[in-house]
Amino acid sequence: MRSINSRRLFSGTGLIVTGLAATLVAMIFPIWSYSDRSGTGVDTLNAQTLSTRYGPLSALDREFVTKVRLAGLWELPAGQQAGERGTTQAVKTAGQHLVEGHTFLDERVREVASRLGLQLPNQPNEQQQAWLGTLSAARGEEYDVQFANILRKAHGKVFGLVAQVRASTRNSLVRGLADDANTTVLDHITVLEATGLVDFDALARDAATASPPPLTNSPAPPGPTDSPSPPVPVSPSPASSSPTYTLPPPATSRPPEDDEPKESNEPKKSESSKGESSKGGDNGGDKSEDKKS
Repeated sequence: MRSINSRRLFSGTGLIVTGLAATLVAMIFPIWSYSDRSGTGVDTLNAQTLSTRYGPLSALDREFVTKVRLAGLWELPAGQQAGERGTTQAVKTAGQHLVEGHTFLDERVREVASRLGLQLPNQPNEQQQAWLGTLSAARGEEYDVQFANILRKAHGKVFGLVAQVRASTRNSLVRGLADDANTTVLDHITVLEATGLVDFDALARDAATASPPPLTNSPAPPGPTDSPSPPVPVSPSPASSSPTYTLPPPATSRPPEDDEPKESNEPKKSESSKGESSKGGDNGGDKSEDKKS
């Protein structure tokens, strides 16, 4: 009897001790899970962030710098091509904006990368090369449609990244580059839509079904690196060949912010002033002839 009672007492005590231990573990587990465990978002951010004299440089910051360079490597020659193959003035104007905007941005991103010690790519990625191939194979009105929609879709995706970086970066150089990129990308979106060829329904469907895009390989941490060589301008190659696209020499000023009509008014004024001066010269000639007569 005593042994049976002892066993019952021991079993009851064991259950109580086990229950208390389980309760204690349950209370401690959330604290360990969310405060002390490594691998959380904050831990990942800190592990991938590098210290610079311009502020912390995160992996997303480096990703953004790389993508600004990549955008120029294919959008600038695409704009160059649109100026030659576009069948409407609106398409040609959009191409000119791409050339001016990415020439300016390429100068900026090379400056930022040099100061941060980041290495930049010198060729478009596979997807960008495929887009250039599609444009090179198109002709006439088909080219206009392909140009407007491929470039508008690409700019829409970049626009979201620019906003994310601008809102979260702690690096002053990256912040300034994001400001310039935001202005340029918004300008390009506007002129592409002004062609009247953008399929907004397709953009909406793509946005609704798209999964988060894979990250481009981030550049290595800052260190001694050679600055990219100034790019050389090229003409669009025939669709049958395998073109290599590079950038024209970087610009030294921002793309013009005035609307296209305002810019077109200036030569008209100069022409009219020349006309007036020529008229004045003709009148003066008549008067001199009258005096001689």
